Amino acid sequence: MRRVLVVGGGLAGTAAALELADAGVTVELAETRPRLGGAACSYRRGELTVDNGQHVFLRCCEAYRWFLERVRAADRVEIQPRLSIPVLGPRGVRGRLYRDRLPAPLHLARALSVYPHVPAGQRLAAARAVLAMRRLDPSDPEVDRRSFGEWLEARGQSVAAFEGLWELIGRATLNASAAQASLALAAQVFRTGLLSAAGASDLGYARVPLGDIHDRAAGEALREAGVRVLPRTRVRAVALDGEGVEAFYAGGSLRADAVVLAVPHDVAARLVPAAADADASRFARLGASPIVNVHLRYDRRVTDLPFAAGVGTPVEWVFDRTAAAGCGGQYLAVSLSAATRVVDWPVEEFRRVFPSAVAELFPAARRAWLVEFFVTRERSATFLGAPGTAALRPGPRTGSPRVFLAGAWTATGWPATMEGAVRSGRAAAEALLSGPPA
Repeated sequence: MRRVLVVGGGLAGTAAALELADAGVTVELAETRPRLGGAACSYRRGELTVDNGQHVFLRCCEAYRWFLERVRAADRVEIQPRLSIPVLGPRGVRGRLYRDRLPAPLHLARALSVYPHVPAGQRLAAARAVLAMRRLDPSDPEVDRRSFGEWLEARGQSVAAFEGLWELIGRATLNASAAQASLALAAQVFRTGLLSAAGASDLGYARVPLGDIHDRAAGEALREAGVRVLPRTRVRAVALDGEGVEAFYAGGSLRADAVVLAVPHDVAARLVPAAADADASRFARLGASPIVNVHLRYDRRVTDLPFAAGVGTPVEWVFDRTAAAGCGGQYLAVSLSAATRVVDWPVEEFRRVFPSAVAELFPAARRAWLVEFFVTRERSATFLGAPGTAALRPGPRTGSPRVFLAGAWTATGWPATMEGAVRSGRAAAEALLSGPPA
């Protein structure tokens, strides 16, 4: 395996290419778009640099933090010293999810005991459910076959607890509602992110456009590692023969000893050669879940918060991206996860709903001029982590020792996150380098 082709320049493909190149393999990376980063990238819109979705990570995301170090971009992100999430509601109700200096799981007790978005009489039941997450095994198929919402209802969680706590965290991390989501994936998020260690849940986010990290810094790291990057190269078919693999694109083909398909699951299902015996019909059944971002640029600052979550409002999460976008005034991006209900709304409907909803949370917006308003939609932003999903997610190996799979949709044990994507790329590289299983 002296020469490997990686198809896909998102986080999974970039991580795989770096690991392989660091091991002395000659690597080519083919990416359909003119830039790297996949769904976690940036683009120019007039004078703005716009992120293609709002992406955060946690201190416990070891693989993604490895990636940041590997591409020398760790200084371009901010990680909270201690978890602190402002949670805003209508009529000026403000709460905060935070951790104090106690060890896990006691580090969350004080925040839950006074959290205003769950009624006082229901906070103890919510705390008990959080603790019950520790007893779940995310690798248990029975846990995966149950829905997160069903499990919460069985533990007496109220409508207020659903909206004010569970959906607040779950929708953003799982890109699915509690009713849609696998209990195993929810358990992975809550156990690892909130309960494994006191500092595990500290929130991290990029201080610069995502493209500065996932495209420019990653591209430089790939070039320094000797990886040949081929942008605007859409691989349309992959074939196996006795000497290796051949990938075909418009105007030519690429030969290699092996290939890593680091592309979305529906694309991988089309590209994986039948001779690889990868049971593509299985992972082709993975669903998709959309994410919508609503962008509002004001002529002045309307909040000093770098980000906040919303309860009882159409604003699920809102991020201040003014500095990263390189503009004056203030530029806010509202992120809507599991956005099936609104993904087909016309822009006029978003304009009718969101400026007033933002002003309800940030009253200073009423006195500001809305300079710019637009909406971006990712209809297939992530795979849908529904109950039973684990049985559909393949590992990095296929039936051929020359064809490997990567992507956040593979069997990482994580939902569709940047952490899961990097883990998948490194797993594919490790599988390839270690040779056929014994």
